[in-house]
Amino acid sequence: MQIFNTLTRQKEEFVPQVPGEYRIYVCGPTVYNYIHIGNARPLIVFDTLRRYLEYRGNKVIYVSNITDIDDKLIKKGQEEGTSMKEVAQRFEAEYLKDAAGLNCKKPTVQPRATEHIQQILDIVKDLIDSGHAYVAKNGDVYFRVKSDPEYGKLSHLKLDDLESGNRELRSQMEDDLKEDPADFAVWKAAKPGEPAWESPYGMGRPGWHIECSAMSRTHLGKTIDLHCGGQDLIFPHHENEIAQSECANGCEFAHYWMHNGFINVDNQKMSKSLHNFFTVRDVADLYGYEPIRYFMLTAGYRMPLNYTVDLIESCKNSLERLYTCRENLDFALSKTAFGTDETLTAKADEARAKFCKAMDDDLNTADGVSVLFDLVRDLNTRSNDPATTKDTLTAGAKLFDELTGVLGLLYNRKQGNEIPAQVQELVDARTTARKAKDFAEADRLRDEIAALGYAVKETRQGVEITKL
Repeated sequence: MQIFNTLTRQKEEFVPQVPGEYRIYVCGPTVYNYIHIGNARPLIVFDTLRRYLEYRGNKVIYVSNITDIDDKLIKKGQEEGTSMKEVAQRFEAEYLKDAAGLNCKKPTVQPRATEHIQQILDIVKDLIDSGHAYVAKNGDVYFRVKSDPEYGKLSHLKLDDLESGNRELRSQMEDDLKEDPADFAVWKAAKPGEPAWESPYGMGRPGWHIECSAMSRTHLGKTIDLHCGGQDLIFPHHENEIAQSECANGCEFAHYWMHNGFINVDNQKMSKSLHNFFTVRDVADLYGYEPIRYFMLTAGYRMPLNYTVDLIESCKNSLERLYTCRENLDFALSKTAFGTDETLTAKADEARAKFCKAMDDDLNTADGVSVLFDLVRDLNTRSNDPATTKDTLTAGAKLFDELTGVLGLLYNRKQGNEIPAQVQELVDARTTARKAKDFAEADRLRDEIAALGYAVKETRQGVEITKL
């Protein structure tokens, strides 16, 4: 498999340190609010990468953190008159709900920053002892950027350019705590009313960048195969992660880096001031979670992706085609008479090869989805053909499940769940009421159906009944 390595700015063969075992770190959320649809993109993209690597027979150790100590969390707690911990716990639960709704697999390890204070302090000590960090007179600890000759290698920014842009910052430096305005905090001295932990430098809390370095080193070792995240994290977060990790550990931090592109809304950058800021929960409440996941797979992960209502509606319709295809297969396989035509076998083999070729080319999910729909066309044709053998239909269904599984789709499919007769009678009565335009009765019957644990909705293919 080839991936685009942000570090080298080219596609490279993705070769792990241990054959057949991939150690991956993905930057997780800062849990101070509901995640927005831009946050959902790395969540879905790199979950799909993990699924594909596992599909090809590899072991994946997948670590994605929870940032539960940060300026934004502290501010949110102060605004609400509650604690940072309460805010973090509440929105971590909401994040996990959204992640499950998007059908993202649970990470192998999902560490919290506040559970790794000692590991963070260990790295801070390593940096101070090696001369890469220093203690300011107020108890802050800063990374000495000029001590790292390779600083800027990920973002491809030169330190001289950064310094030039920081002339104004230099004039604003309070009490000259920093040696240089480019230096960044790895430990922050405690301020009144903020959470703090004991350290050799006085009470304080970790800087943002050091948290991921500590959690990555703890759970994946000093050198990992791949580090992932959104494009917005390249600088300064990931650049600073590299600097402090490599200076503390004395070895390369990550062999490969992958970054997904931005999400725009109606061709504009998502912004609260433009009133085009949507959370995952907002969109899911209107359209469901699965169309969001499908939407994220419709373009190459490095490309910007434009969210529109029309597009999410189109994604819903595309998903319906997939569900209908799978239902048709179930129906075809339930028959008792089959033919001898094995044409589908070759079509399925061709589809598998094309899908893997697309995914091997820098996780090209857009082409992977296209291959899936080519397979859908062949499956629909053959499932309606009485000449097709049962074995080839079974193999076609198996491949369909494999490919949709890699993409994380069709996770709401009914698998052999029989609808109770009582529920079916109510659904039929509701359909009759709707045809008679007795919508009040239809609504009453819908509520009665829901009370029995089922949801009902109209689709192009007819009435769909799902278990709540």
